[in-house]
Amino acid sequence: MSRFEELRRTEFSALDGQGIYLNCASIGPMPSRAVAVQAACNRDRARPGLWPVDRINAILAESRWLCSRLINAGEDEIALMPNTTTGLNVAARALPLKRGDVVLTFDGEFPSNVYPWLARANEGILLERIPRTAEGWPDEARLHERLVQDDVKAVMVSLTQFSNGYTIDLAALSRATRVTGKWLIVDAIQALGQVPVDVQKTPVDFLACGAQKWLLSPWGTGFLYVRRELVTQVAPTFAGWAAFKGTDDYSRLTAYDPEPWDDARRFELITLPVQDFAAMNASVGLLLEVGVEAVAARLAELLAPVHAWAQSGGVQTTSPVGPRASAICCIRPPGDVSAAYQRLQMAGVMCSLREGSVRVSPHLFTHEEEVAAFLELLSR
Repeated sequence: MSRFEELRRTEFSALDGQGIYLNCASIGPMPSRAVAVQAACNRDRARPGLWPVDRINAILAESRWLCSRLINAGEDEIALMPNTTTGLNVAARALPLKRGDVVLTFDGEFPSNVYPWLARANEGILLERIPRTAEGWPDEARLHERLVQDDVKAVMVSLTQFSNGYTIDLAALSRATRVTGKWLIVDAIQALGQVPVDVQKTPVDFLACGAQKWLLSPWGTGFLYVRRELVTQVAPTFAGWAAFKGTDDYSRLTAYDPEPWDDARRFELITLPVQDFAAMNASVGLLLEVGVEAVAARLAELLAPVHAWAQSGGVQTTSPVGPRASAICCIRPPGDVSAAYQRLQMAGVMCSLREGSVRVSPHLFTHEEEVAAFLELLSR
């Protein structure tokens, strides 16, 4: 039995008999270990005496440590967030931009990469969307051409596009922004867990990620990475109560120390859902045990028959193959795509309809037989 088959049996058996789940770009199923941790934490909430401050702080500290390992960062560079959007807004508000400054992004980006900048339009900050290529991909060449111009101050992009799985050349963009002195903000929710990321090798300034998709964790969990050199250079726009020194000591909360933490905790905003972060720790720990590189290789194997089937049958795929590919695969069957999607749903295939294509997104628990059954349904 392979490692992935064993994980399906021990951690994801709840999926058995529930159809074919190919929708991790929407919601990732939680492994059994995470469900058990969350349930235990919730049971203990009936007995608050089981929740001393040290236990709460230890869970959150472990969350920062695990997230740092996921992207090869330091624990002091991790701020825990309830979702990607919050992290991106924190980053957008922290940057010292002024009237006339331009922020670049790609047309077709998920709204979380657009609205934080539109909200700053009244300050004279301009969001410029680089048009897509004829194939529908992010036009990286055009972005690099525009990046060198003086009015551009920042770039905000998804590492992996939600609508087609296109994964940008982050290393090239990292080098370009380092050379030109521009800020780089990355939305990584559709990448982390299935695309390896190393911020030591590919430096970025901010990276935000919710954990409910490829990280197989509860809603309301995620993190924001802030490059160490920036932590004390940019000011948090919002004053979260736990963002200031001494607030981990509940016996002196009214000391009101005006100094924020010297690490990325200064960007944390809210009382965090501790039980959900405890479950996230279990899920991220599982992914680190397996290794994201191994997960990526497994998913490439699973999706190879899908690309081969489409090519042999002349069916259009709206996802890339090769170095820009990811575990998000989008197919546009001939005829009424919406009707095809509805038929797949009725047949028990859980997937998504995005931008005129059927989007499938397997994960480490997916069986080869499930992919074959999906293709058989499509063939009909």
